Amino acid sequence: MRSENDPSETKILIVDDYKKLCRLIADYLEPMGYNVEAAHDGLQGLDMILKGDYHAVILDVMMPKMDGFEVLKKLRETSDIPVLMLTARGEETDRIVGLELGADDYLPKTFSSRELLARLRAVTRRYSTAKQQAVSRDDKDLLVFGDLHIDQDARTAQLGDETLNLTPIEYELLIILA
Repeated sequence: MRSENDPSETKILIVDDYKKLCRLIADYLEPMGYNVEAAHDGLQGLDMILKGDYHAVILDVMMPKMDGFEVLKKLRETSDIPVLMLTARGEETDRIVGLELGADDYLPKTFSSRELLARLRAVTRRYSTAKQQAVSRDDKDLLVFGDLHIDQDARTAQLGDETLNLTPIEYELLIILA
């Protein structure tokens, strides 16, 4: 298992149509040991995410073929990979939409490389910690706490007879707290 301070096994996918920005981010992260790849439209990005073995995705909102919100929505149907939204659309409503669709963090494009790195480390650390905790339990598929039942295979939670409608972030927080 890789540690948060040793990114040598950490594969990052940047999905952004601005190729120069992708190269700048890669040039910053690669000397630190990150393995960085890029996709330049939403369809290509979604395809690469679903076929690849990435530890995190840096996702733009405004892209050709499929916008970042749609990519995120489709991605969350099958994956809980950490997603850091990186976009010029930094208005509160856009951030809320991104977070509600399942983004793990949101960073406007006028960012410092150090802040990007810190946020990237934070989302990958949380994801790694949640995965470690889930795997370390005897019964990996079902967690039970009184009336609370969490089915990790189905990514569902039930309290008594009621199924809880949780966003991906709420679900991940529930797993961490469990």
